[in-house]
Amino acid sequence: MIYRTLGKTNFNISEISLGTWQVGGKWGSPFDPNNAEAILKTAIDSGVNFIDTADVYSDGLSEKAVGKAVKSYQQKIYIATKCGRKFQPHVDASYTLTALRKSVEDSLQNISVDHIDLIQLHCPPWETYYRPEVFDLFDRLKAEGKIGALGVSVEKVEQAIKAMEYDNVTTIQIIFNMFRQRPSELFFDLAKDKNVGIIVRVPLASGLLTGTYSANTTFGADDHRTFNRNGDAFDKGETFSGINYDKGLEAVRILKDHFGDTNLALLAIKWVLMYDAVSCVIPGASSPSQAENNLLAADLPQISADDMLFIKSVYDQYIKGDVHQVW
Repeated sequence: MIYRTLGKTNFNISEISLGTWQVGGKWGSPFDPNNAEAILKTAIDSGVNFIDTADVYSDGLSEKAVGKAVKSYQQKIYIATKCGRKFQPHVDASYTLTALRKSVEDSLQNISVDHIDLIQLHCPPWETYYRPEVFDLFDRLKAEGKIGALGVSVEKVEQAIKAMEYDNVTTIQIIFNMFRQRPSELFFDLAKDKNVGIIVRVPLASGLLTGTYSANTTFGADDHRTFNRNGDAFDKGETFSGINYDKGLEAVRILKDHFGDTNLALLAIKWVLMYDAVSCVIPGASSPSQAENNLLAADLPQISADDMLFIKSVYDQYIKGDVHQVW
């Protein structure tokens, strides 16, 4: 495993880490504590030392599974969780200092720790970015020893840039993949200048970039790839990176034809890691074997300049017009 520094947190974290939305989220199957434990321990045993979760994943069950798994290890495993997305309605007015503090307290209890390494605002409404008192709260929580650092999980590049205006924002979590390339432009340079760590989520575009889906692939009624294609439940960009499914399949076909026998999922993860501004990528896993397989991306050779240009050309032709200026 290769490790990178997570911005000004100075956490030395595995460049391929673990996201736990699939462990406890809307992916078509109920939360299974035994499977969650197996996924988490497989990742940690393979060198992963950074795990991203959220209070909203299966209403705290994901946090509890992470806390239980990490407790069985002596080495340092960094835990990042999120707060705010559970607020109903999910509007700026719900982001009171009392509610945010309670969210942090609830996460401490769920994870069964007295200190959370990284707490992230979970895709807050636009108006919340303009309230310094929200960000100031986390300085007080840090002084109290309840958190180590503050980050923000965002939907849009503009939100990332706005969040970084606050000096105590140490990390940005953002969607970045072969089908969502805009972050690598202005945002990556700004983050490097401010020494802000970048955590990349959805590297496989909700599985599209595994190359295993077809027009006949179906997903369960409780799977966001069924119910959120048009953004009916949350931001459309979280599902297939916001692109038309059939158009995505066509772009994947072009990529598979070009790269032949190369495992497209591993190539997609490696592509993210080609950018030195990225601190880590957090692919999810629905099984221990999937968690283990994701880590094989580290063993792939560097992607050549010509192949990077080819991937960019596929994005420009098939994807860019639909997503580039939206997120």
